[in-house]
Amino acid sequence: EEERHLRANDRPFNLSYHYANNAIKTSKYNIFTFLPLNLFEQFRRLANAYFLFLMMLQVIPQVSSLSWFTTAVPLILVLSITAVKDASDDINRHKSDKQVNNRRVDVLIDGQLKKEKWMNVQVGDIIKLENNEFVTADLLLLSSSEPLNLVYVETAELDGETNLKVKQALTVTGELGDNIDVLASFNGEVRGEPPNNRLDKFKGILSLDGQTYALDNDKVLLRGCTLRNTEWCFGLVIFGGPDTKLMQNSGKTTFKRTSIDHLMNVLVLCIFGFLASMCTVLAIGNAIWEYKEGTAFTAFLPREPGVDSGLSSFLTFWSYVIVLNTVVPISLYVSVEIIRLGNSFFIDWDRKMYYPKSDTPAQARTTTLNEELGQIKYIFSDKTGTLTQNIMTFNKCSINGKNTCTQLHVLLNYLSQKVDFSWNRLADPKFDFHDHSLVETVKEGNLEAQNFFRLLALCHTVMPEEKKEGELFYQAQSPDEGALVTAARNFGFVFRQRTPETITVVEMGRQVVYELLAVLDFNNVRKRMSVIVRSPEGKLTLFCKGADTIIYERLHSSCNKLKDVTTEHLNEYAGEGLRTLVLAYKDLDESYMEGFKRRHHEASTAMDGREERLDELYEEIEKDLMLLGATAVEDKLQDGVPQTIEQLAKADIKIWVLTGDKQETAENIGYSCNMLRENMKDIFIVAANTAEEVKVELCLMMGAFLPLHPQAFALEKDLQLELLRTACMCQTVICCRVTPLQKAQVVQLVKKYKQAVTLAIGDGANDVSMIKAAHIGVGISGQEGMQAVLSSDYSFAQFRYLQRLLLVHGRWSYLRMCKFLRYFFYKNFTFTFVHFWYAFFCGFSAQTVYDEWFITVYNLVYTALPVLGMSLFDQDVNDRWSFQYPQLYTPGQLNMYFSKKAFVRCMMHSCYSSLILFFIPWAAIYDTVRDDGKDIADYQSFALLAQTCLLFVVSIQLCLDTHYWTAVNQFFIWGSLAAYFAVTFTMYSNGMFFIFTSAFPFIGTARNSLNQPNIWLTIFLTSLLCILPVVAFRFIVILLRPTINDKVRTPET
Repeated sequence: EEERHLRANDRPFNLSYHYANNAIKTSKYNIFTFLPLNLFEQFRRLANAYFLFLMMLQVIPQVSSLSWFTTAVPLILVLSITAVKDASDDINRHKSDKQVNNRRVDVLIDGQLKKEKWMNVQVGDIIKLENNEFVTADLLLLSSSEPLNLVYVETAELDGETNLKVKQALTVTGELGDNIDVLASFNGEVRGEPPNNRLDKFKGILSLDGQTYALDNDKVLLRGCTLRNTEWCFGLVIFGGPDTKLMQNSGKTTFKRTSIDHLMNVLVLCIFGFLASMCTVLAIGNAIWEYKEGTAFTAFLPREPGVDSGLSSFLTFWSYVIVLNTVVPISLYVSVEIIRLGNSFFIDWDRKMYYPKSDTPAQARTTTLNEELGQIKYIFSDKTGTLTQNIMTFNKCSINGKNTCTQLHVLLNYLSQKVDFSWNRLADPKFDFHDHSLVETVKEGNLEAQNFFRLLALCHTVMPEEKKEGELFYQAQSPDEGALVTAARNFGFVFRQRTPETITVVEMGRQVVYELLAVLDFNNVRKRMSVIVRSPEGKLTLFCKGADTIIYERLHSSCNKLKDVTTEHLNEYAGEGLRTLVLAYKDLDESYMEGFKRRHHEASTAMDGREERLDELYEEIEKDLMLLGATAVEDKLQDGVPQTIEQLAKADIKIWVLTGDKQETAENIGYSCNMLRENMKDIFIVAANTAEEVKVELCLMMGAFLPLHPQAFALEKDLQLELLRTACMCQTVICCRVTPLQKAQVVQLVKKYKQAVTLAIGDGANDVSMIKAAHIGVGISGQEGMQAVLSSDYSFAQFRYLQRLLLVHGRWSYLRMCKFLRYFFYKNFTFTFVHFWYAFFCGFSAQTVYDEWFITVYNLVYTALPVLGMSLFDQDVNDRWSFQYPQLYTPGQLNMYFSKKAFVRCMMHSCYSSLILFFIPWAAIYDTVRDDGKDIADYQSFALLAQTCLLFVVSIQLCLDTHYWTAVNQFFIWGSLAAYFAVTFTMYSNGMFFIFTSAFPFIGTARNSLNQPNIWLTIFLTSLLCILPVVAFRFIVILLRPTINDKVRTPET
């Protein structure tokens, strides 16, 4: 679809385009497709497909050395758990779809309002919404019950924001009112953009009675919004169901994986290779044994026809693939997900990360990245709203070269009382200001001062709400704008009302209605906003406000002297950490304006290249401006920011601040939050204006600290690495004047060339690209809405909670995951290697050393809960010590706890333990008899002894690895051992043998073996020989080469 074309009240015309109706479907399966689709999705995972292949091998009698259920039971259990979870999720989606599709709304059909289900609403229908109703589809607002055709909507479902947004209908459609006959005869045609996911943009035109009207986002109500404070409104359906912007935004998000995930995938592939090599060795062993010894056994164990030693060796290879399959554990991935989910709950439940003022708890919005929080090396932070509170107060201003708040003023102001604004009945009582002279200047009728505040009252996108006479409430898109309009209001220029064609201002008690001819919008590229108005006297003026660098480029040459003075004031404000804007104006003549209006209308109603054509027009008119002055708005630091940055720096985490503010403002914030300190002598600034100059400056830098002011040059391909080299030599990096895209580019640069984990933290829509680009994105739910939070992996309300997220939860999660993986591979390799040694004693016949039922439940029952207990609750030190010693964080950055080396050490440890676990029981039972002289040196008794020794050894090893004991850990360990003995005695009982003779052949083995003292002595000796070297090695390491954890833990204990 290239263009959406529809006609109001004309279903046959609109149906000819085959647009989607308003029904939605978010579910993935139905009753027939669930099983095949779900199984297909699950078997796309390598581990599941591998175990399915194993199960198929086990069905072949010539290959199978184990019963099919040893693989089938764990596989079916894992598949069932996932399928039940997926089914539950999809049933909930079906219920939600049904409930939404069956909601009812008033639709105008054949000249009458009729109640229709949402799913039956079509494109081109006119519908009526009432207060507190959900918006049915994406609608063009036609008319409303409120004055000036305004409606108030809450967009929480779309972008998470709870503050009300204001939408306003075109005047020409607003005249339709709620007259059903007039609405039924409305036949306007809309041409607009095709369905897309851009929530903040809509481009279209309305054709009515030969006239064309431009349509933008302010005239559209999106599905997912809720109507508030508006009795009724009528709208024309533009997009329905799957075409609505809400549904277009519900696509798949990019799935982030941790470095441990990537390492696990590599290791699993290596394990496959290792398994193949072990099976090859044993298959060759089988061929040699069959050739040399096999013939001696054919008398009582005849070979099948056509099977020679070569074929026997080939079949043995596949038999050993089945026997040794436990080196690739099926429960590994399930256990990892459970651990991550548990650690995510700990973040959600942490009261020390709860912010009571806004009733905001911390939230783990993903469960797959917890351990990576313990490995962060670089943090990229926004400034406004992230390090600061984003609550703006009008602080100072420079008007026509006069600084209203000099140092002398400041001293006198704080000694004096607040300015009394009682002369202005519309003043905001919460507004504080101390400079009495500025009020007097305005009252005296100073033209520049009045023009200054007139600009602030006219040039903005604020919407006023006046429930009672004189009680004004401003709905501002940004706190800066709200602060400036409130300042103008208190100084006697009260913004009172807005329509699409007019702005009403009360100027020093006199109501003035300005004709609004054009609004030249602000965006991140333009960095300025202008309005063109006609005063009641007929005077045409363009008022403009924006960033100093942008406005200065467009000033008339006669302003040079005033510009120099204003620049001094701006630098003074920025040095105090204030946010600054420059104000300018231009008088226009009527003849030029006529041509401009015509071209502006053509550009704003163009369907192709609308933005580019408007930008050209804006550039043309926004030049030769006259400078009025500058504003300075204060944004205070959040509580605990300096301490948090200091703690993170001690943990060897590099913090880069990326902000759109002036260099001086950013530098001041750098000092106030401890990123820059007075003892830092070498502070380098890159501020060149050409690529060559930037390169020279970067090459000259060999210092330690760098507030970086990167023009786009430094991010160009040939300078990227130079920028990175220089920045990484610095302790602190501050990037000023950066656009949202440049923020993401800086993050991607570090992510691409440095082998380090990155975290981006921000609070506004301009931080979304940076948050998505980093390994981990953190959103702060502050004053700028919820877009950053909705795009993030973790969210909370204050920057200071970041240190707890990383130094406590992140470090614990990383430590737990690494311990889990080391122990998991240890217990599985130990279990499997015993089979390998046994092969040399059973003629490489792929006979198993353990009972089949033990093999089936070893990972699922006997060893599952104890390791989960450790992986969910273990702490090397408590949270207080984690804060006291931030250096404890550094091992995670260096991957010290789990790596390829750690994996190889784990295998060597398993190899040693398996040698003890096989040869000690084998030697102990070889010629042993019972107390009564009967022989117990049979295969079944040996199998029981070997598996009991194994379970004791891996349980004791777990106890050694556990630093933090809870009642849950104790219960899991003792409970698992008790379960082992209970299950063993049951399965080896007479009753089970008589009921299922072939399934339970180990009749009486448990009671005959485990009542012998020498069996228990063997278990004790095996455990001692396995564990003593580990204890000795750890003791020597702590003594000779203690880690930071050992040093901290020793005084604690």
